[in-house]
Amino acid sequence: MNKRVKFDFEIDFTNGGGIQGQDFRLDIDGDDISDKELADYIVKDMQLLMVGNVRILNKEIIIEKHKRQPINAEIDSSYIDLSHVIYDGLITYKGLPAPIICDYLSREDSRSRYAEGTEFQIGKIEMVTNTGTYIDCPFHRYEDGKDLSEVDLESFVDIEGIVIRANYKNGLAITAEAFKNKELRNRAVLVHTGWDEHWATDKYFENHPYLSEDAAIYLRDCGVKLVGIDSHNIDFTGAGTRPVHSTLLKANILIAEHLCNLKNVLDEGFTFTAVPPKFKGAGTFPVRAFAKLIS
Repeated sequence: MNKRVKFDFEIDFTNGGGIQGQDFRLDIDGDDISDKELADYIVKDMQLLMVGNVRILNKEIIIEKHKRQPINAEIDSSYIDLSHVIYDGLITYKGLPAPIICDYLSREDSRSRYAEGTEFQIGKIEMVTNTGTYIDCPFHRYEDGKDLSEVDLESFVDIEGIVIRANYKNGLAITAEAFKNKELRNRAVLVHTGWDEHWATDKYFENHPYLSEDAAIYLRDCGVKLVGIDSHNIDFTGAGTRPVHSTLLKANILIAEHLCNLKNVLDEGFTFTAVPPKFKGAGTFPVRAFAKLIS
């Protein structure tokens, strides 16, 4: 059913003055749209500058045939989240403890510390650093390698990306052949296997797709900046050796594991970001990884 929003608005400018509008009507995708989403859309669509306070007035959702492309009130399609949700009890890697996420100070207990009507929650998290979607830096593998506090911010942010499609149903070992005839240098190379569909199930931990040693050597020699995968591990875990970690991290090439949603990312035309906290003495930590489409 087509739905539209009817509303008035008042906009103040930070350099003085303002504009008003009455009985505007816009198509929406869904049943409702928040005042903030609507205000942001108006400012962007009208290409307004120096905007201060925006007031949405007399908003009403009506049933009426759409006139143009509707506003999507839920998703900014220029950003694609590539991270799994971390929750209390999540098992990321069998044999490692699950995170404990709880209150250090609950809202109920905080009420005695603040004025009436004021409350806060302070959380407490206990976990190993290999939890959820995380990034590995050289210290994870090498004692003299750079830890999270020593890696430049530019190594985590806005890296031009490329997605390599290597469906796990066609074989688990991903060799150098998968990366040939591709533009790789100085890019974040994200390997989409589809294995993330098994996340949080027993199947996720066994017989997962991985990169071969020759693939790691090829990527190193091509001068990539980061390699990510939507699998349980970038290495084959059936043996004690970890040639992919060893090869890439020795060359200061970061690794992102347990990515997801790569099916929603274009092969090219995006940047990749995955920023961990600036911890000293840690080589791995969860990240909020995402792709940003280049317009």
